[in-house]
Amino acid sequence: MARRTALIILCALIGACGFHLQGATKLSPALSVTYVEAEDTHTEFHRSLLDAFDAAGVRVATERDQATTVVSIQKDETGQRVLSVSAQNTPREYEVYYTVIFAVNVGDKILLAPQTVTLTRDYSFDERALLAKGREEELLRAALADDIVGIVMRRLASL
Repeated sequence: MARRTALIILCALIGACGFHLQGATKLSPALSVTYVEAEDTHTEFHRSLLDAFDAAGVRVATERDQATTVVSIQKDETGQRVLSVSAQNTPREYEVYYTVIFAVNVGDKILLAPQTVTLTRDYSFDERALLAKGREEELLRAALADDIVGIVMRRLASL
């Protein structure tokens, strides 16, 4: 009986504080049909952005003239840098970065001037676990792309 009462009180407190699960982002009706303009359509960011648009109920147009809004991805770049090396001059730590520059237009009107978003993560490197570290780097890149998509979607929701 005490557990049930505690659970009810906990649920009431969580509901009262304004907590809610993060659902799909609500976007302006102007973005209901959007064309995504990008040089490379096979990047982690581009795929994640299309998935986020789909979850938000946005129809992604295949032709620019079919769309009411154009999201232009001007730069979609990822890479890594060495952060630290050992005494034998072998890399011990890397930093993975992901940079996206995007802009939003409705017809001839600029809704969002070019915005730059850069995120970084670092990881330790061990040549004895080369395959595992390669996979870790791939996962970090995908996570960075997802995080940038979240930032982009929040900026689009504010329009």
